[in-house]
Amino acid sequence: MPLFSPSSYSPPPFFSHGHVQTIFPALFRKVHGVSYQRERISTPDDDFLDLDWSTTGANRLAILSHGLEGNSNRSYILGMARALNRRGWDALAWNFRGCSGEPNRSIRFYHSGATEDLHAVVAHVEARKSYAAIVLIGFSMGGNITLKYLGERSPHIAALKAAVAFSVPCDLRAGSIKMAEFSNTIYMIRFLRTLHHKIRNKMRLMPAQINDIGYRQIKTFQQFDDRYTAPLHGFENAQDYYRKASCKQFLKNISIPALLINARNDPFLAPSCFPLAEAQHNPNLYLEIPESGGHVGFIDFNPAGEYWSEQRAMQFIEV
Repeated sequence: MPLFSPSSYSPPPFFSHGHVQTIFPALFRKVHGVSYQRERISTPDDDFLDLDWSTTGANRLAILSHGLEGNSNRSYILGMARALNRRGWDALAWNFRGCSGEPNRSIRFYHSGATEDLHAVVAHVEARKSYAAIVLIGFSMGGNITLKYLGERSPHIAALKAAVAFSVPCDLRAGSIKMAEFSNTIYMIRFLRTLHHKIRNKMRLMPAQINDIGYRQIKTFQQFDDRYTAPLHGFENAQDYYRKASCKQFLKNISIPALLINARNDPFLAPSCFPLAEAQHNPNLYLEIPESGGHVGFIDFNPAGEYWSEQRAMQFIEV
């Protein structure tokens, strides 16, 4: 069974709590030493994606996928890009539609199951440069997209060698219920506020197609997804979206080594987001469940300035 137990992660003193692990890096971690070169590519539906490259001239590449309302400049993306560069890897951090600082052109934006956009990035890389190896690294929503993509397409991509995903809400329905709990109110308010900015950007570009009347009545992801995510992306409703976009049902099809790391004390994850049965039945799916780590946390203090998640990802992809 590909289950790493116990995990090698041990949090620093006073940093073991899930909320501390989640909040501290987002507010206080600063990562220096990463320089991006931006490239804009077109999508098949005449939209665009902005890709940020941090290259060393290597023949190995890691494609990084950020989380909900993130972008290529989040500390967890910058930290991973720096760790990759230090070890002789190129890094490509792609921004989901509307997350690069400029609204995208179409009425749709991004969602947890949008593997077609990740595929557009991978296909562009394959056409642009010949890498001996490509790996995928995803965080939270980006981890769900990564694992779903592997379950859909990995047998057909020769250069794709491995993947790592952190803090993944494998079961979106259960995750939406978990996020609606009182203990997660501070996160929900923040996400709904930044998502509101994106809706307003859409309104300025397409006032006849979208509005935010009554937006302040939205208090949960399910309400947001029922009103916006589902209809804008071809789903019947939030439940249909959660059912089709959750990566959990695709884990059995993963055919390359993939490491999933979900912390036991992640405040965003429901029990069904820890796919023990799927890991037991798929020799390519490696599951690691640290007792601590929070959501995209895994704090570490060391002279290199690297978090445990970065060192763990390097250890897995370089085997």
